[in-house]
Order: sequence, then C-alpha cells, then structure tokens
Amino acid sequence: MTSAPTGADGAGGSGDRTAAWELLLPAASAPARARGRALQAALRDAVRSGRLTPGTRLPSSRDLSADLGVSRGLVTEAYEQLTAEGYLRSGRGAGTWVGDAVRAARPRVRDLAPRSPGTHADFVPGTPDLALFPRAAWAAAQREVLAELPHDGLGYPDPRGLPRLRTALAELLARRRGVVADPERIVVVSGVAQAMTLLGFVLHARGMRTVGVEEPGSPQHSALYASAGVEAVPLPLDDEGLAVGPLRDSGVRAVVTTPAHQFPTGIAYSARRRTELLDWARSVDGLVLEDDYDGDFRYDRAPVGALQGLDPEHVAYTGSVSKSLAPGLRLGWLLVPESLADEVVERKRTIDLGHPSLDQALFARFVERGDYDRQLRRCQRAYRERRDALVAALAEHFPGSRVSGIAAGLHVIAALPQCHGPEERFLARVAAAGVAVRPLSEYGHGSGVGDRDGDGDGGGEAGKEVRLVLGYAHLTPARIRAGVRLMAEAADG
Repeated sequence: MTSAPTGADGAGGSGDRTAAWELLLPAASAPARARGRALQAALRDAVRSGRLTPGTRLPSSRDLSADLGVSRGLVTEAYEQLTAEGYLRSGRGAGTWVGDAVRAARPRVRDLAPRSPGTHADFVPGTPDLALFPRAAWAAAQREVLAELPHDGLGYPDPRGLPRLRTALAELLARRRGVVADPERIVVVSGVAQAMTLLGFVLHARGMRTVGVEEPGSPQHSALYASAGVEAVPLPLDDEGLAVGPLRDSGVRAVVTTPAHQFPTGIAYSARRRTELLDWARSVDGLVLEDDYDGDFRYDRAPVGALQGLDPEHVAYTGSVSKSLAPGLRLGWLLVPESLADEVVERKRTIDLGHPSLDQALFARFVERGDYDRQLRRCQRAYRERRDALVAALAEHFPGSRVSGIAAGLHVIAALPQCHGPEERFLARVAAAGVAVRPLSEYGHGSGVGDRDGDGDGGGEAGKEVRLVLGYAHLTPARIRAGVRLMAEAADG
C-alpha cells in the first residue's frame, strides 16, 4: 500500500495516511456501538485543530479501514458525514481531501472574574467573606428541594419568579426592611445589575433618555443604564443625601439612590432628605430607584427602613444576596410600582424567560426555614468585628486619620493626613507593596468628586488628604491589621 509523497498540488502520500492512522487509532478502540461516532469526532477534531491541514489527501476508505481494523463502512460513513459538514471534500475518482473552509481553532480559556492578583492585602470594596457561605445548610436545602420538587417545577418558570419565593421574599422584606411588599409586584432577577438594566429598558421605552445618579456613586450604575440607551446624569450629594436643588434643575424624572448607606461616602439619607426626595418624585411623576445593596448591615443601631415603604408607587426597590451569601449565586429581587409591573415582567421574559427554577426553590426554602436570617446575623457579627479592627488599625498606624460614614455595610471612607504625600505617590507606593486600595476619586462621574470632603461636610480642601474607600468584609481581623501595617510602612518608605 504505497502512495506518492504529500503535496499541495493534490497528490496523496504515505505521510498523510500515516498521520490519519495515528490520529484515528484511539477512536478505533471505542466500544462497537460508539465507534462510528468516535471516528467522526476524532477526524473532525483533527481538522479543526489543524493537525490535518487544508489540502491534505486522506487515505482511501479501504486502506484506512485496514490500518484501523474497522469496517470499511464506518470509514466511508465518516468521510461522507464530514464531507456534508464541509470539513472534507471529495470528487469521483479523485479521493478525499481536507477542505479549505475550516480554520484551525486556537482555544484559549480566560478567567475574567474581577480579582486583585498578587496582593498581600486587598481592601477593594464590594466583596463579602465567601468563607461565611453556609455550605452545609445550603446543601441540605438543595437535597430537600430536589426530593420534593414536582417534575413540572423544572419547566419554564413565571418570569416574575416562583410564587413560593415571591411570597417568602414579601414577608422577609416587609419584616426586615419595612417595604410594602406585594408578591405580585416582586420580580426575581439575576442581582441588582439585571434589575437596573430592566428598569433602564422600561424607562427608555417610555421615552426617558436620562437618569440621575449619585455623585460620587457606583460607576456600575452609569454603565448599566448606558446599555439600555439611557444616559446617566451625575448629581451631587451634601451631608444629608442627594442634593434636591440640583436634582430639580437637572430635568431628570428618574434617579438612582442608595439611601440606607450611600455608596461610597457611607452616609445615611436624613429623614428630611428622604421626604424631599419623594416630594420631588411626586411633583414630576418620576421614579426613585432604591438600591438597598447592604441595608441589612447596621452596627450601631437597627437599620433604617427602606425608602420604598413611604411611597411604593414612586419607588422601585432592589436588593440581592450578593453581600449576604455570595455574588456568584446571581440572585436578587426587584419590587416595582404597579404602573411599571407589566412592562418590567415582559422585559424580563424576553431577556431570559425567567430565573432558574431550582435556585429559586432552594432560596425560598432557605428563607422559610429561617436559615437566611441566621446567615444575616452571622455576617453582622463578623463584619462589625472587622470594621472595628480596621478603625483601630487605622488609628494606630495613621495618627490623625479620620473614618467617616455611619457604622454600617462592608466599607469605610478613610481620610489619611497630608503627611503621607500626594495621592498619586501614596497609591503608587502602596500598590508596589502589594496592597490593593481604591481612592474615593475613582467613584466620581467626572464632576469634581475630589473637591468633596469624605465625611460629607463639604469643608475639605482638595489635596489636603488621601481619601480611600476601604472594604473589610472579606478580610479577617488579622489580615486587616497586617494590611494596614503594610500600607503605613509603604507610605512612610
């Protein structure tokens, strides 16, 4: 069985036959019933990967079947199938060749999850302590739900969410956050990010092209609304919350707020400002979008109730388990005014046909059995201890520093004295020491956040302090103390 040498001019060769035989030999050892599919898959992969290049002539079906020890019919069927798919080409009496329509794949799997690699201490805010995730209780709830869930419970769900979960959430949110919670107006979503995007699409469909966002605030809000074709308009804060005068002057009819614990300044909206904000919404027939991202975590007193409870027809309320359980669960809720409910639900339907049923049933059981309340208490104790550790470490290693904002949430604003140099030099030294931090200036939308004092009193001078947004929830007290010490050593170096 001798052939001519390989060549791009169309001549087949023993080299091609040998290559094909070696590449396909493992497939020939597959069980008899799966051998044909295995042969096709191996040949297809060899072409895709470039191991068999375009223009390569393959052995005849007779020769290849003899070399592999399989029936000629299996090889003929494989050639015919891959010719039909475009991987091979053939001509009567001219043999079978690798086609030129396929380009060799260069597989590369990247991990785009947000992380701070190579750091000794990571104070970037936004992440809870994932080690606190209640694995045993979650696994037990999962087994119970799988055992009891009817077959039709795995079908396409109500786009609003399972009635069982919406009922459990209504009771939970009314009890813990003081919202007016109608299960018919709760939509289960993939976290606050999807809630904001859904609202952005609905506002855009209603003709709104702008939405107000807090300045400073979460950069995420601007990006989410931009994806829905709605422009974010930065609006300044004062020491009571969103400044109402600029809000009225802006002309927007919707505004995103974090009133229980403003991100990132850490202030809580005053009672007067909450009232003024709702008065504005009523006067323009507008909407306040309340992001209650960490409203359950208050350490010096009971948490202030949600703004939505004061006027459920002018406030859309959203929250998630990202800070209490894990952001990777992608599970949250959106409570909308009645006037928006149908449009939000229809948009949710068209985006993803509803949240995964099994995840919803599992979380519903977790809430019903009291496991979620226990988890919140566990996190509250841990995060209070870690905040205390951070405040004490800053006082020890950065004399004269100030920590502002209420005792709540998962981050603080730390104003470090000017003796540690300009912000740019300080940040460079700290980063070189392997400590990840974020300055307050990164949370602006380009309207001069650097001129605001970190505690909201508006009296600071730009450049007089280095102001950092320090997350602590994901760090143990020991790591917090070590990280602050490293930061101080780097700043003084």
